[in-house]
Amino acid sequence: MSQNEHENKITPEELDGTEEFAAGESMADSYDDEQIPMDEQPKETAADTSEADALRAEMSKYKDQMLRAMAETENVRRRAVKDREDAGKFAISGFAKDLLDFSDNFKRALDAIPEEVASQEGPVKAVLDGIGSMEKELLRVFDKHGIEKIEPEGQVFDPNFHEVMFEAPMPGAKAGQIIQVIEPGYILKGRLLRPARVGVARDEGQGDGNASGQAVDTEA
Repeated sequence: MSQNEHENKITPEELDGTEEFAAGESMADSYDDEQIPMDEQPKETAADTSEADALRAEMSKYKDQMLRAMAETENVRRRAVKDREDAGKFAISGFAKDLLDFSDNFKRALDAIPEEVASQEGPVKAVLDGIGSMEKELLRVFDKHGIEKIEPEGQVFDPNFHEVMFEAPMPGAKAGQIIQVIEPGYILKGRLLRPARVGVARDEGQGDGNASGQAVDTEA
């Protein structure tokens, strides 16, 4: 056997590999032929899309409800904190109101004594000095607990803090200006305990006490 014939001769091992390769190609071709066409693959139907939209809408609704519930819970918590703080700040409001008349009586007692008697040395003056000291001490206690006295004579009437008892002409006073404090008012930590009862100047064309120039409302 010549050298060329020997080189071109195919051994059984090589023949087996060739057949196996050929068989592999045949199987791949068969697999490719059996693949499902694109137009026959499952597609998302209109019903599926509608169901997904419905689920998204329901999720959005539940999320909105959850956020609203959280906001309401926070509001309730804040109101509870404020109510607790107010309860502590204004717990003495009822007791303080009962003491206001007691404080007014000190002033009435002092005003009831004629000037000439009050200025004389003797037992009467000693009693008056004692009453005056008691009034000052009571006002000091009021101030310690956040109770502020309102004596707005000369100020412009404010229906939030004053109560009009009468109107009268007053030369030199603007309309609505307080010309007399009949009974002082009191404020507890910014909250009105009792309005100051006052008399105001009547409007007789002299202009009012408002910086804006608007008429003064004397109704509380």
